[in-house]
Amino acid sequence: MSLKSKSSAILSFLLATTLLCALPAWSADMPQAVRQALKRARIPEAAVGIYVKEVSSQQPVIAVNSNTALNPASVMKLVTTYAGLELLGPAYSWRTEIYALGKVEDGVLRGDLALKGYGDPHLNLENFWLLVRQIRQAGIKEITGDLLLDNSYYNVTMGDPGAFDGDRYKTYNIFPEALLVNYRTSALHLMPQVENNTVRIVADPASELLDLQNNLKLTRGNCGDWSNQLRVEVRERQNGNGRTTVILNGNYAMQCGHNTYYLSLHENPAYIHDLFKKLWRQQGGSFSGIVRNGVVPKGIVPLRVYHSPPLAQIIRGINKFSNNVAARQLYLALGDTTIPPNGHTSVSLAQSDQTIRHWLLTKRLNLPELILENGSGLSRTERISASQMGELLVAAFHSPVMPEFISSLPIAGVDGTMKSRFQGTLVAGKAHMKTGTLNEVSTIAGYLLDHKNRRNVVVFFVNHAQAANARSAMDALIRWVYERA
Repeated sequence: MSLKSKSSAILSFLLATTLLCALPAWSADMPQAVRQALKRARIPEAAVGIYVKEVSSQQPVIAVNSNTALNPASVMKLVTTYAGLELLGPAYSWRTEIYALGKVEDGVLRGDLALKGYGDPHLNLENFWLLVRQIRQAGIKEITGDLLLDNSYYNVTMGDPGAFDGDRYKTYNIFPEALLVNYRTSALHLMPQVENNTVRIVADPASELLDLQNNLKLTRGNCGDWSNQLRVEVRERQNGNGRTTVILNGNYAMQCGHNTYYLSLHENPAYIHDLFKKLWRQQGGSFSGIVRNGVVPKGIVPLRVYHSPPLAQIIRGINKFSNNVAARQLYLALGDTTIPPNGHTSVSLAQSDQTIRHWLLTKRLNLPELILENGSGLSRTERISASQMGELLVAAFHSPVMPEFISSLPIAGVDGTMKSRFQGTLVAGKAHMKTGTLNEVSTIAGYLLDHKNRRNVVVFFVNHAQAANARSAMDALIRWVYERA
């Protein structure tokens, strides 16, 4: 071969090598095990969006329909919680202000007691007890007036709680309220009583507004899906006294042990009033007033201010257990960052949407298909593509708030909504992932540490009538990513 020919061959080799390196180092095709699982589930490949990428790589490992905007269900909480950590900070806390609308003399408040909320999503029974205790520690023993509740901080329209799926008493359908105590939830604890062959039911908190009719039969069969074996009927009184009757029928297996059934039965004022009276009296206080909605007059200094636990703690409940109400309250808190000094006095969903979109631009994340409604994923209209969710997760991994964010996600085989998945396998403990489920929607997204200790982002969306059957395909993808060369 001549020198000229050798030079030409070397140049061609170098050019080919350069072009090869410039090609995307990924396959748009999905693993065969995933394809077969989708086929068995009767889910067409066109109904899924998949995106897999190492967090330190420039190109994805797999991208299937990854630019198609799909409903992410509760996986949308990853957008809300990541934005919350970066914009508000892990130590952010919500406040609830306590006002004495009258003079306090010798432990007697001669006037109303007011509570003004700012959206605390974690004002549960224990924390509300602490708030009431702060009032007693302020030196008040008797309240001669009423309990005034100020929800004016939220500029949100309250709709029909049953509009989403017809289950108006389900706790996930509760609307956000600036002053929301214990998610307005009544927990019904079911406990088998073997000695007399019955099922004991205990309501928590105990309420003067609730009547229980227990017609449950204790059985000795397998537990199965115990909640679907219950027939729960709710009857509201029509005389306006706020009382509600809950009738429980059906079977409850002895093997089920202690379980809890949650309902939201009462309007916010009645719920808070009933609970406040009980806790106030337990702490030696005197109060016989009514409850009223209202607005605290401007210029009054709070008697006390109660602060929630930090955001880093609260998002663990949002992501690990998919708390829709808390996610919606956090989403609204993001709107607070758009309020200028001496500007608006309330927050709205539009402000929150504006905040997140501006934040995404500052992070150079282009999400043109993103549709936000309430930030929780409990929505028929919210949309994001698999690649957009994947790139958001990559950005989160390189963020200063990465430790708090990842630690809030369910761990495969360990806790949260992933506790029962991959138990006893090599994937257990290696995947931090958020799941999402709606009618005709099944999703999963998060991080997976594979067998070579490479951190991967994995996103799998399914929007199809057979989406409820998609779990085997999702698990097949996660196993494939874990085992890949």
